[in-house]
Amino acid sequence: MSLQAPVFCYIVVMHHFLPTGQSLVIRTPELDEAGALMHCLQQMTRESDFLLHTPEEALGMDISGERDFIKSYRDQPQHLLLVAVVDGFIVGYLTVTQGRFYKQMHSGEMGIAILRNYWNLGIGRRLMTTMVRWAEEHPTIEIVHFQVFAHNEKAIQLYRNFNFQECGRLPGAIRQKDGRRIDLITMYKNVK
Repeated sequence: MSLQAPVFCYIVVMHHFLPTGQSLVIRTPELDEAGALMHCLQQMTRESDFLLHTPEEALGMDISGERDFIKSYRDQPQHLLLVAVVDGFIVGYLTVTQGRFYKQMHSGEMGIAILRNYWNLGIGRRLMTTMVRWAEEHPTIEIVHFQVFAHNEKAIQLYRNFNFQECGRLPGAIRQKDGRRIDLITMYKNVK
């Protein structure tokens, strides 16, 4: 029995307009956008404590590493990396990584983040819509799951709107720099 997932190619380019009138494009990133993606991720860590990286850890990122990150998703079409681009600037991203072992190949782990200035404009909803469509067409992924900080109420509501369900909670799994402990909630959705 092969441990390789079936080859799956899904080209994503979605054009939308935000309530502000700005142009939003959801697509896969190009290798030459590694610097822009890195700066976006670094800014996100300074704006929000809903991410695992601290700002100091994000400063350790480099363009070469981000290029490798993008390339790893491009080289493995069973995974998904999307960027949200507003008027030419990367303002958010979404990833889904398929389980690498046979017993987990039917599941994909998702991550999503958007710059604070672009919250509440429907970008998360557009990224999620694109991801769910991709997962539904994926030949082996049946379940999408992720963990979310318990105090990230707006994100949790977005996920519930897409019929993701809470299936577990790890008390105090996150320790913020100020000493606060935050629960991690695990959510999932069956896409087939």
